[in-house]
Amino acid sequence: MYRHVTDQRHEALRSRVRDFAEREVRPRIAEMEASRTVCHDLSRRIAHQGWIGATIHRAYGGMGAGHLAKTLVIEELSRVSGAMGAMVQASQLGVAKIVHFGDEEQKKTWLPAIASGDCLPTIAVTEPGSGGHVLGMESTAVRDGDDYVLNGRKIYVGNSHVGDLHGVIVRTGEGSHGLSAFLVESGTPGLQVGPQQPAMGLHGFSFGELVFDNCRVPAANLLGREGDGLSVAYSSSVLYGRPNLAAVSLGIHQAVLDETTRFCAERQRYDKPLADLGNIKLKLGRIQSRLMLARLSAYHAVHLLDQGLPCDAELMNAKLVNVESALESARDAMDIHAACGLFTDRPIERFLRDAHHIFAPAGTSDIQLLRLGEVALGQGKGEWSSELAEQLRLEPSEWPDSPESPDSSDSPDSSECPESRATVPSQRTAPPRQRSWFARLK
Repeated sequence: MYRHVTDQRHEALRSRVRDFAEREVRPRIAEMEASRTVCHDLSRRIAHQGWIGATIHRAYGGMGAGHLAKTLVIEELSRVSGAMGAMVQASQLGVAKIVHFGDEEQKKTWLPAIASGDCLPTIAVTEPGSGGHVLGMESTAVRDGDDYVLNGRKIYVGNSHVGDLHGVIVRTGEGSHGLSAFLVESGTPGLQVGPQQPAMGLHGFSFGELVFDNCRVPAANLLGREGDGLSVAYSSSVLYGRPNLAAVSLGIHQAVLDETTRFCAERQRYDKPLADLGNIKLKLGRIQSRLMLARLSAYHAVHLLDQGLPCDAELMNAKLVNVESALESARDAMDIHAACGLFTDRPIERFLRDAHHIFAPAGTSDIQLLRLGEVALGQGKGEWSSELAEQLRLEPSEWPDSPESPDSSDSPDSSECPESRATVPSQRTAPPRQRSWFARLK
Protein backbone atom coordinates (compact mmCIF):
# COMPACT_ATOMS: atom_id res chain seq x y z
CA MET A 1 0.00 0.00 0.00
CA TYR A 2 3.00 2.30 0.35
CA ARG A 3 5.11 0.92 -2.49
CA HIS A 4 4.29 3.95 -4.61
CA VAL A 5 6.90 5.83 -2.57
CA THR A 6 9.38 3.09 -1.61
CA ASP A 7 11.45 1.01 -4.00
CA GLN A 8 13.84 -1.94 -3.74
CA ARG A 9 16.58 0.31 -2.36
CA HIS A 10 14.37 1.46 0.49
CA GLU A 11 13.23 -2.08 1.20
CA ALA A 12 16.83 -3.33 1.20
CA LEU A 13 17.68 -0.64 3.74
CA ARG A 14 14.64 -1.61 5.82
CA SER A 15 15.77 -5.23 5.82
CA ARG A 16 19.31 -4.28 6.81
CA VAL A 17 18.15 -2.14 9.74
CA ARG A 18 15.60 -4.74 10.86
CA ASP A 19 18.23 -7.50 10.89
CA PHE A 20 20.60 -5.30 12.87
CA ALA A 21 17.89 -4.37 15.38
CA GLU A 22 16.92 -7.97 15.97
CA ARG A 23 20.53 -9.12 16.29
CA GLU A 24 22.16 -6.24 18.19
CA VAL A 25 19.40 -4.27 19.91
CA ARG A 26 16.76 -6.74 21.07
CA PRO A 27 19.16 -8.70 23.32
CA ARG A 28 19.99 -5.46 25.17
CA ILE A 29 16.42 -4.40 25.98
CA ALA A 30 16.18 -6.18 29.34
CA GLU A 31 19.44 -4.59 30.43
CA MET A 32 18.29 -1.10 29.38
CA GLU A 33 14.94 -1.52 31.11
CA ALA A 34 16.63 -2.65 34.31
CA SER A 35 19.26 0.10 34.42
CA ARG A 36 16.97 2.90 33.14
CA THR A 37 20.06 4.81 32.04
CA VAL A 38 21.59 5.74 28.71
CA CYS A 39 23.19 2.90 26.77
CA HIS A 40 26.45 4.45 25.53
CA ASP A 41 27.99 1.53 23.68
CA LEU A 42 24.85 0.53 21.79
CA SER A 43 24.22 4.16 20.79
CA ARG A 44 27.73 4.30 19.33
CA ARG A 45 27.37 0.97 17.58
CA ILE A 46 24.19 2.16 15.86
CA ALA A 47 25.79 5.48 14.92
CA HIS A 48 28.72 3.68 13.28
CA GLN A 49 26.32 2.00 10.85
CA GLY A 50 26.20 5.36 9.05
CA TRP A 51 22.42 5.77 9.27
CA ILE A 52 22.56 9.14 11.01
CA GLY A 53 23.98 10.43 7.73
CA ALA A 54 20.84 9.43 5.79
CA THR A 55 20.10 13.04 4.82
CA ILE A 56 23.72 14.21 4.58
CA HIS A 57 24.90 14.82 1.01
CA ARG A 58 27.27 12.18 -0.35
CA ALA A 59 29.87 14.88 -0.96
CA TYR A 60 30.25 15.04 2.82
CA GLY A 61 30.38 11.27 3.27
CA GLY A 62 26.68 10.84 3.99
CA MET A 63 24.21 8.40 2.45
CA GLY A 64 22.39 11.08 0.46
CA ALA A 65 19.38 8.79 0.72
CA GLY A 66 16.78 11.32 1.83
CA HIS A 67 14.07 11.69 4.42
CA LEU A 68 12.05 8.61 3.45
CA ALA A 69 15.14 6.44 3.97
CA LYS A 70 15.72 8.21 7.30
CA THR A 71 12.12 7.43 8.30
CA LEU A 72 12.59 3.73 7.54
CA VAL A 73 15.74 3.60 9.69
CA ILE A 74 14.01 5.20 12.67
CA GLU A 75 10.87 3.09 12.22
CA GLU A 76 12.69 -0.23 12.14
CA LEU A 77 14.86 0.57 15.16
CA SER A 78 11.80 1.81 17.08
CA ARG A 79 9.91 -1.39 16.25
CA VAL A 80 12.43 -3.20 18.46
CA SER A 81 13.43 -0.40 20.85
CA GLY A 82 11.74 2.97 21.07
CA ALA A 83 14.78 4.19 23.00
CA MET A 84 17.23 3.45 20.21
CA GLY A 85 14.84 4.84 17.60
CA ALA A 86 14.65 8.00 19.68
CA MET A 87 18.44 8.12 19.90
CA VAL A 88 18.79 8.07 16.12
CA GLN A 89 15.98 10.56 15.50
CA ALA A 90 17.50 13.00 18.01
CA SER A 91 20.89 12.88 16.28
CA GLN A 92 19.33 13.20 12.84
CA LEU A 93 17.44 16.20 14.21
CA GLY A 94 20.83 17.58 15.22
CA VAL A 95 22.03 17.23 11.62
CA ALA A 96 19.49 19.76 10.31
CA LYS A 97 21.06 22.89 11.75
CA ILE A 98 24.42 22.23 10.08
CA VAL A 99 22.98 21.12 6.74
CA HIS A 100 20.76 24.18 6.42
CA PHE A 101 22.63 26.91 8.30
CA GLY A 102 26.24 25.80 8.57
CA ASP A 103 28.95 27.51 6.52
CA GLU A 104 31.25 25.48 4.31
CA GLU A 105 33.93 25.12 6.97
CA GLN A 106 31.41 23.90 9.54
CA LYS A 107 30.00 21.40 7.07
CA LYS A 108 33.44 20.05 6.13
CA THR A 109 34.39 19.79 9.80
CA TRP A 110 31.31 18.13 11.21
CA LEU A 111 29.16 16.41 8.58
CA PRO A 112 31.69 13.67 7.66
CA ALA A 113 32.19 12.88 11.35
CA ILE A 114 28.43 12.72 11.90
CA ALA A 115 27.91 10.56 8.81
CA SER A 116 30.56 8.07 9.99
CA GLY A 117 29.07 7.89 13.48
CA ASP A 118 32.09 9.44 15.18
CA CYS A 119 30.06 12.49 16.24
CA LEU A 120 26.56 12.50 17.70
CA PRO A 121 24.91 15.93 17.35
CA THR A 122 22.08 17.34 19.45
CA ILE A 123 19.93 20.45 19.47
CA ALA A 124 19.20 22.31 22.70
CA VAL A 125 16.28 24.75 22.69
CA THR A 126 13.89 24.15 25.61
CA GLU A 127 14.44 25.87 28.98
CA PRO A 128 12.95 25.29 32.45
CA GLY A 129 11.17 28.63 32.59
CA SER A 130 9.79 28.82 29.05
CA GLY A 131 9.14 25.25 27.91
CA GLY A 132 7.87 25.19 24.35
CA HIS A 133 7.70 29.00 24.18
CA VAL A 134 10.92 29.50 22.25
CA LEU A 135 10.80 33.30 22.39
CA GLY A 136 10.57 33.12 26.18
CA MET A 137 14.05 31.67 26.59
CA GLU A 138 16.51 33.51 28.83
CA SER A 139 19.89 31.83 28.18
CA THR A 140 22.34 34.30 26.70
CA ALA A 141 25.45 34.61 24.56
CA VAL A 142 27.54 37.77 24.83
CA ARG A 143 30.27 38.63 22.33
CA ASP A 144 33.72 38.97 23.87
CA GLY A 145 36.44 39.50 21.28
CA ASP A 146 36.70 36.41 19.08
CA ASP A 147 34.40 34.41 21.36
CA TYR A 148 30.89 34.32 22.71
CA VAL A 149 30.25 33.60 26.38
CA LEU A 150 27.17 31.45 27.02
CA ASN A 151 25.17 31.29 30.24
CA GLY A 152 21.92 29.47 30.99
CA ARG A 153 20.23 26.07 31.16
CA LYS A 154 18.66 23.78 28.57
CA ILE A 155 16.44 20.82 29.39
CA TYR A 156 14.96 17.81 27.58
CA VAL A 157 17.99 17.71 25.27
CA GLY A 158 17.83 14.48 23.27
CA ASN A 159 21.10 12.51 23.54
CA SER A 160 22.32 14.91 26.22
CA HIS A 161 24.58 12.28 27.78
CA VAL A 162 26.03 10.81 24.58
CA GLY A 163 26.12 13.92 22.37
CA ASP A 164 29.44 15.23 21.07
CA LEU A 165 28.23 18.46 19.45
CA HIS A 166 25.37 20.50 20.86
CA GLY A 167 23.47 23.00 18.75
CA VAL A 168 22.42 25.59 21.32
CA ILE A 169 19.86 28.37 20.75
CA VAL A 170 20.38 31.37 23.06
CA ARG A 171 19.65 35.08 23.27
CA THR A 172 22.02 37.59 21.70
CA GLY A 173 19.44 40.40 21.58
CA GLU A 174 15.80 41.28 22.05
CA GLY A 175 12.68 39.90 20.38
CA SER A 176 12.30 37.31 17.66
CA HIS A 177 15.46 38.48 15.90
CA GLY A 178 17.48 38.25 19.08
CA LEU A 179 18.07 34.48 19.07
CA SER A 180 21.24 32.90 17.69
CA ALA A 181 22.54 29.35 17.33
CA PHE A 182 25.97 28.02 18.30
CA LEU A 183 27.85 24.76 18.01
CA VAL A 184 29.25 23.74 21.39
CA GLU A 185 31.45 20.68 21.72
CA SER A 186 30.99 18.40 24.70
CA GLY A 187 33.81 18.87 27.17
CA THR A 188 34.01 22.62 26.54
CA PRO A 189 34.92 24.40 29.81
CA GLY A 190 31.84 25.91 31.35
CA LEU A 191 29.48 23.24 29.93
CA GLN A 192 28.11 20.67 32.33
CA VAL A 193 25.68 17.82 31.72
CA GLY A 194 23.18 17.35 34.53
CA PRO A 195 22.64 13.92 36.11
CA GLN A 196 20.29 11.67 34.20
CA GLN A 197 16.85 11.54 35.80
CA PRO A 198 14.80 8.31 35.75
CA ALA A 199 11.92 8.58 33.29
CA MET A 200 8.73 6.67 32.58
CA GLY A 201 9.94 5.16 29.31
CA LEU A 202 12.55 5.16 26.54
CA HIS A 203 15.02 3.49 28.89
CA GLY A 204 18.43 3.53 27.25
CA PHE A 205 17.91 7.01 25.78
CA SER A 206 18.87 10.26 27.51
CA PHE A 207 17.10 13.60 27.31
CA GLY A 208 18.59 15.69 30.05
CA GLU A 209 19.95 19.06 31.08
CA LEU A 210 22.87 21.15 29.81
CA VAL A 211 24.18 23.94 32.04
CA PHE A 212 26.29 26.78 30.63
CA ASP A 213 28.33 28.75 33.13
CA ASN A 214 30.53 31.32 31.38
CA CYS A 215 31.03 28.80 28.60
CA ARG A 216 33.35 30.36 26.02
CA VAL A 217 32.69 29.41 22.39
CA PRO A 218 34.62 30.66 19.32
CA ALA A 219 32.72 33.10 17.13
CA ALA A 220 33.40 30.70 14.26
CA ASN A 221 30.91 28.34 15.92
CA LEU A 222 28.01 30.71 15.26
CA LEU A 223 25.53 29.02 12.89
CA GLY A 224 24.45 31.41 10.17
CA ARG A 225 24.27 34.97 11.43
CA GLU A 226 23.28 36.55 14.70
CA GLY A 227 19.50 36.51 14.76
CA ASP A 228 19.09 33.22 12.86
CA GLY A 229 18.39 31.21 16.00
CA LEU A 230 14.61 31.22 15.67
CA SER A 231 14.88 29.99 12.08
CA VAL A 232 17.29 27.24 13.15
CA ALA A 233 14.94 26.10 15.91
CA TYR A 234 11.70 26.21 13.93
CA SER A 235 13.02 24.70 10.69
CA SER A 236 14.69 21.86 12.58
CA SER A 237 11.50 21.13 14.49
CA VAL A 238 9.19 21.24 11.46
CA LEU A 239 11.34 19.54 8.83
CA TYR A 240 13.15 16.99 10.99
CA GLY A 241 11.60 16.81 14.45
CA ARG A 242 8.01 16.13 13.44
CA PRO A 243 8.67 13.46 10.80
CA ASN A 244 11.37 11.85 12.97
CA LEU A 245 9.02 11.54 15.91
CA ALA A 246 6.27 10.28 13.62
CA ALA A 247 8.69 7.51 12.61
CA VAL A 248 9.39 6.57 16.24
CA SER A 249 5.65 6.34 16.92
CA LEU A 250 5.19 4.32 13.73
CA GLY A 251 7.78 1.77 14.81
CA ILE A 252 6.24 1.44 18.26
CA HIS A 253 2.80 1.10 16.64
CA GLN A 254 4.01 -1.77 14.45
CA ALA A 255 5.47 -3.49 17.52
CA VAL A 256 2.12 -3.13 19.29
CA LEU A 257 0.35 -4.90 16.43
CA ASP A 258 2.99 -7.63 16.11
CA GLU A 259 3.00 -8.45 19.81
CA THR A 260 -0.79 -8.31 20.19
CA THR A 261 -1.55 -10.56 17.23
CA ARG A 262 1.04 -13.04 18.54
CA PHE A 263 -0.58 -12.98 21.98
CA CYS A 264 -4.06 -13.47 20.51
CA ALA A 265 -2.93 -16.42 18.43
CA GLU A 266 -1.29 -18.16 21.39
CA ARG A 267 -3.74 -17.36 24.19
CA GLN A 268 -6.69 -19.74 24.55
CA ARG A 269 -10.24 -18.86 25.59
CA TYR A 270 -13.27 -21.15 25.40
CA ASP A 271 -11.10 -23.89 23.85
CA LYS A 272 -10.02 -21.72 20.93
CA PRO A 273 -7.51 -18.93 20.26
CA LEU A 274 -8.34 -15.53 21.68
CA ALA A 275 -8.11 -14.19 18.12
CA ASP A 276 -11.29 -16.09 17.20
CA LEU A 277 -13.43 -13.92 19.47
CA GLY A 278 -15.38 -11.27 17.58
CA ASN A 279 -14.68 -8.41 19.98
CA ILE A 280 -10.94 -9.16 19.82
CA LYS A 281 -11.00 -9.10 16.02
CA LEU A 282 -12.68 -5.71 16.15
CA LYS A 283 -9.92 -4.31 18.35
CA LEU A 284 -7.22 -5.83 16.15
CA GLY A 285 -8.98 -4.38 13.13
CA ARG A 286 -8.88 -0.91 14.68
CA ILE A 287 -5.17 -1.27 15.41
CA GLN A 288 -4.50 -2.46 11.86
CA SER A 289 -6.53 0.38 10.35
CA ARG A 290 -4.80 3.03 12.44
CA LEU A 291 -1.40 1.63 11.56
CA MET A 292 -2.12 1.65 7.82
CA LEU A 293 -3.28 5.26 7.93
CA ALA A 294 -0.38 6.30 10.14
CA ARG A 295 2.22 4.76 7.83
CA LEU A 296 0.66 6.41 4.78
CA SER A 297 0.71 9.83 6.46
CA ALA A 298 4.33 9.43 7.56
CA TYR A 299 5.66 8.14 4.23
CA HIS A 300 3.67 10.61 2.15
CA ALA A 301 4.96 13.60 4.10
CA VAL A 302 8.64 12.70 3.83
CA HIS A 303 8.23 11.69 0.18
CA LEU A 304 7.06 15.24 -0.50
CA LEU A 305 10.03 16.52 1.49
CA ASP A 306 12.39 14.53 -0.72
CA GLN A 307 10.74 16.01 -3.79
CA GLY A 308 11.30 19.55 -2.52
CA LEU A 309 7.56 20.20 -2.44
CA PRO A 310 5.67 22.29 0.15
CA CYS A 311 4.65 19.92 2.93
CA ASP A 312 4.74 21.64 6.33
CA ALA A 313 1.08 20.74 6.91
CA GLU A 314 1.68 17.12 5.94
CA LEU A 315 4.62 16.92 8.36
CA MET A 316 2.48 18.32 11.19
CA ASN A 317 -0.28 15.90 10.35
CA ALA A 318 2.12 12.95 10.23
CA LYS A 319 3.28 13.66 13.76
CA LEU A 320 -0.28 14.18 15.00
CA VAL A 321 -1.70 11.05 13.38
CA ASN A 322 1.19 8.78 14.33
CA VAL A 323 1.43 9.87 17.95
CA GLU A 324 -2.29 9.73 18.63
CA SER A 325 -2.90 6.47 16.80
CA ALA A 326 0.05 4.71 18.45
CA LEU A 327 -1.26 5.71 21.89
CA GLU A 328 -4.80 4.58 21.05
CA SER A 329 -3.57 1.25 19.69
CA ALA A 330 -1.31 0.69 22.70
CA ARG A 331 -4.33 1.23 24.98
CA ASP A 332 -6.39 -1.22 22.92
CA ALA A 333 -3.54 -3.71 23.17
CA MET A 334 -3.47 -3.30 26.95
CA ASP A 335 -7.23 -3.98 27.01
CA ILE A 336 -6.69 -7.18 25.04
CA HIS A 337 -3.83 -8.31 27.28
CA ALA A 338 -5.82 -7.41 30.40
CA ALA A 339 -3.89 -8.39 33.55
CA CYS A 340 -1.15 -10.03 31.47
CA GLY A 341 -0.20 -6.63 30.11
CA LEU A 342 0.60 -5.24 33.55
CA PHE A 343 3.72 -7.34 34.02
CA THR A 344 7.11 -6.59 32.54
CA ASP A 345 7.64 -10.08 31.15
CA ARG A 346 5.60 -8.86 28.19
CA PRO A 347 6.57 -5.72 26.24
CA ILE A 348 3.10 -4.16 25.84
CA GLU A 349 3.42 -1.94 28.91
CA ARG A 350 6.82 -0.76 27.60
CA PHE A 351 5.27 0.17 24.27
CA LEU A 352 2.64 2.30 26.02
CA ARG A 353 5.22 4.01 28.23
CA ASP A 354 7.50 4.72 25.27
CA ALA A 355 4.64 6.01 23.12
CA HIS A 356 3.79 8.65 25.73
CA HIS A 357 7.29 10.11 25.43
CA ILE A 358 6.71 11.07 21.78
CA PHE A 359 3.67 13.23 22.55
CA ALA A 360 5.29 16.50 23.66
CA PRO A 361 8.51 17.01 21.61
CA ALA A 362 8.20 19.22 18.49
CA GLY A 363 4.76 20.29 19.66
CA THR A 364 1.93 18.46 21.40
CA SER A 365 -1.10 17.29 19.44
CA ASP A 366 -2.92 20.51 20.34
CA ILE A 367 -0.09 22.51 18.77
CA GLN A 368 -0.29 20.45 15.57
CA LEU A 369 -4.07 20.94 15.46
CA LEU A 370 -3.69 24.66 16.08
CA ARG A 371 -1.26 25.01 13.17
CA LEU A 372 -3.41 22.84 10.91
CA GLY A 373 -6.40 25.02 11.81
CA GLU A 374 -4.41 28.07 10.70
CA VAL A 375 -3.67 26.30 7.42
CA ALA A 376 -7.37 25.59 6.93
CA LEU A 377 -8.15 29.27 7.47
CA GLY A 378 -5.41 30.46 5.15
CA GLN A 379 -3.49 31.88 8.11
CA GLY A 380 -0.36 29.76 7.76
CA LYS A 381 2.88 31.53 8.64
CA GLY A 382 5.00 30.38 5.70
CA GLU A 383 6.50 27.02 4.83
CA TRP A 384 9.99 25.91 5.78
CA SER A 385 9.73 23.07 3.25
CA SER A 386 9.41 25.71 0.52
CA GLU A 387 12.08 28.04 1.88
CA LEU A 388 14.67 25.26 2.13
CA ALA A 389 13.42 23.21 -0.83
CA GLU A 390 16.70 23.35 -2.76
CA GLN A 391 18.58 21.72 0.09
CA LEU A 392 15.82 19.21 0.82
CA ARG A 393 15.22 17.99 -2.73
CA LEU A 394 16.98 14.79 -3.76
CA GLU A 395 18.76 15.54 -7.04
CA PRO A 396 19.77 12.83 -9.54
CA SER A 397 23.38 13.14 -8.38
CA GLU A 398 22.26 12.25 -4.84
CA TRP A 399 19.97 9.36 -5.66
CA PRO A 400 21.59 5.99 -5.00
CA ASP A 401 22.61 3.97 -8.01
CA SER A 402 20.35 1.13 -9.09
CA PRO A 403 21.76 -2.32 -8.33
CA GLU A 404 22.24 -2.98 -12.01
CA SER A 405 24.23 0.19 -12.59
CA PRO A 406 27.92 -0.29 -13.25
CA ASP A 407 28.51 2.92 -11.31
CA SER A 408 27.41 1.17 -8.13
CA SER A 409 30.65 -0.75 -7.96
CA ASP A 410 33.92 0.60 -6.61
CA SER A 411 35.59 3.06 -8.94
CA PRO A 412 38.53 5.45 -8.81
CA ASP A 413 36.08 8.28 -8.08
CA SER A 414 34.90 6.60 -4.91
CA SER A 415 38.28 7.04 -3.24
CA GLU A 416 38.35 10.78 -3.84
CA CYS A 417 38.25 12.75 -0.62
CA PRO A 418 35.33 15.14 0.02
CA GLU A 419 37.61 18.16 0.11
CA SER A 420 38.63 17.66 -3.51
CA ARG A 421 35.07 17.84 -4.80
CA ALA A 422 32.32 20.45 -4.91
CA THR A 423 30.80 20.13 -1.46
CA VAL A 424 27.95 22.64 -1.31
CA PRO A 425 24.67 20.81 -2.00
CA SER A 426 22.97 24.01 -3.15
CA GLN A 427 25.53 24.38 -5.95
CA ARG A 428 24.18 21.20 -7.57
CA THR A 429 27.42 20.59 -9.44
CA ALA A 430 26.98 16.80 -9.41
CA PRO A 431 30.28 15.73 -7.83
CA PRO A 432 31.93 12.52 -9.07
CA ARG A 433 29.85 9.57 -7.98
CA GLN A 434 30.73 7.70 -4.83
CA ARG A 435 29.67 4.14 -4.22
CA SER A 436 25.96 4.46 -3.41
CA TRP A 437 24.32 3.60 -0.12
CA PHE A 438 22.41 0.82 -1.89
CA ALA A 439 25.65 -0.73 -3.15
CA ARG A 440 27.09 -0.56 0.35
CA LEU A 441 24.09 -2.51 1.68
CA LYS A 442 24.91 -5.55 -0.41
